[in-house]
Amino acid sequence: MGLVEQIFKNEDMIKLKGNLGIGHTRYSTMGGSELINIQPFVVNTAHGKIAVAHNGEIVNAPALRHKLLKSGVGLSTDSDSELITQFLTHPPSCGEPNGANWINRIKSMMEVATLSYALLIMYKDVIYAVRDPFGNRPLSIGKILPPSFKRMDLVPDEDIEGFVVGSETCSFHTIGAKFYRDVLPGEIVEISKSGIKSCGIVPRPNGQLPAFCIFEYVYFARADSVFESQMVYTARQRCGRQLALEAPADADIVSTVPESATPSAVEYAKTVGLPYTEIFSKNRYIGRTFIQPTTRLRQLGVAKKFGPLTDNFDGKRIVLIDDSIVRGNTMQALVKLLKKYGAKEVHVRVASPPIKYPCYMGINIPTKQELIANRIPLEDLPQHLCADSVKYLSIEGLVKAVQEGIKDNGQAVGHCTACLSGDYPVKLDW
Repeated sequence: MGLVEQIFKNEDMIKLKGNLGIGHTRYSTMGGSELINIQPFVVNTAHGKIAVAHNGEIVNAPALRHKLLKSGVGLSTDSDSELITQFLTHPPSCGEPNGANWINRIKSMMEVATLSYALLIMYKDVIYAVRDPFGNRPLSIGKILPPSFKRMDLVPDEDIEGFVVGSETCSFHTIGAKFYRDVLPGEIVEISKSGIKSCGIVPRPNGQLPAFCIFEYVYFARADSVFESQMVYTARQRCGRQLALEAPADADIVSTVPESATPSAVEYAKTVGLPYTEIFSKNRYIGRTFIQPTTRLRQLGVAKKFGPLTDNFDGKRIVLIDDSIVRGNTMQALVKLLKKYGAKEVHVRVASPPIKYPCYMGINIPTKQELIANRIPLEDLPQHLCADSVKYLSIEGLVKAVQEGIKDNGQAVGHCTACLSGDYPVKLDW
């Protein structure tokens, strides 16, 4: 338990032997934050050990759990990731006359668990990278390059030192790797000493569009990551431009809740013709408050996280841009802070639509009651947040801003907006 830098010291890494491996940092949504739920899950099968790392949340986990228990399989955790691992230990219905067929096993698992998951599965000297058919969670492949090359785009294939797979491409350059391509929705990619091989794509039911989580662009991902051939930073800029067109404000300066909203704020300011000014100094040693597991921890995090740059806003009317408002604790505290230190007006503009529905696919939005958009009517929100006005980007505006920069390369494009619209990619069975 703990952060990566606390757990893995240099002496621990030196002890690791071999030429391949998988790891996982857990953000608990299903299954408690307990040692027993830590991944990767490792199980013994008749053909040897397999290890599985999973990002996402299985929407039909109760039904799958019941199916496994009814068939006599014992489960040691309450994590949905263990369900995936156990299904992979079962031979496919077509049989395995020539020994374990892991591709067919993975396909069989994908047929009963349609979303949400990005997976790494390790068996002997092979790693399989897998995305659910809707492509709800991201998964990308990178090439490890020799440190002697100064231009990453000029390295010939024969000089590549290996491959890496991760949920975000921003992790690649820190280890000398270059983004190669996304694992496609429904794709099974085999990675071995022979290279990378696509082993097929499991189709979506009824010819539906992909449902990549649009909240990755809004908040979850780091700005320098690349999804669907575009940088997250650039998509956030377009959200700011669209927000300026939909919800301008009469003010003196534009600023941001740092840092994920900064690209939107800069582009909003440029579009409406107002100066962009920093008004908060962020304590970089405090984690994301949205991800804290309790309201009290989130509120304490807000108090420690931001310091006002009073000389930049005293007596001025501020347009304050945020990427999203989930529970409202952070925004309310920040508006009060600005007015306490001399802001004349604070107009809140949000570069995403109101979040109204729980996410059952891997984001920690568990109940409708926690969401401020469901607790406070939109017309009463300014008073609740102590702001002079509050306006959001529309769902149509967000989708337009995100999809405008995608080079589809013949692939279908679609995004999950369930937390905004209530339109889930699959029917929920509970």
